Amino acid sequence: MATDPTAQSYRPVILLVEDNLADLRLAQEVLKEAQLAHELLVARDGEQAMRILRREGEYASAKRPDLVLLDLNLPRKHGREVLAEIKTDPSLKRIPVLILSTSKAESDVAACYDAHANCFLTKPVALDDFAALAVLIRDFWFRCVQLPPKPALAA
Repeated sequence: MATDPTAQSYRPVILLVEDNLADLRLAQEVLKEAQLAHELLVARDGEQAMRILRREGEYASAKRPDLVLLDLNLPRKHGREVLAEIKTDPSLKRIPVLILSTSKAESDVAACYDAHANCFLTKPVALDDFAALAVLIRDFWFRCVQLPPKPALAA
């Protein structure tokens, strides 16, 4: 049985990797409207995402995300590079990575699945469609799916 996101003690941590400010604000709003009590970490480029995930520098005390929402077209490190690094790092590879991109190109979809993305979602254009997608993510990833346990932190 999946962990119940409505339980008061459970607040999933989501890492949203998005460089477009409008898309970032939209995602924040629809995640809030989806009524999922969560903690949202935000990375504006691929390098920052990896520092957060690896808890480097100013992110040394960052929580390990339960789920990553990853855009592909990012500055400083492309989303496909971030995905490859996550899925080849033994301490990160179990974190589900959902690609959230404007791309519908078959080559992007194939490359992401080849790199072990957990799913590929095309960003909706309409607000209502984006809100519906957030509800689907909440219901599937936090109500239906049994997420892997977080690794014990090194002392």
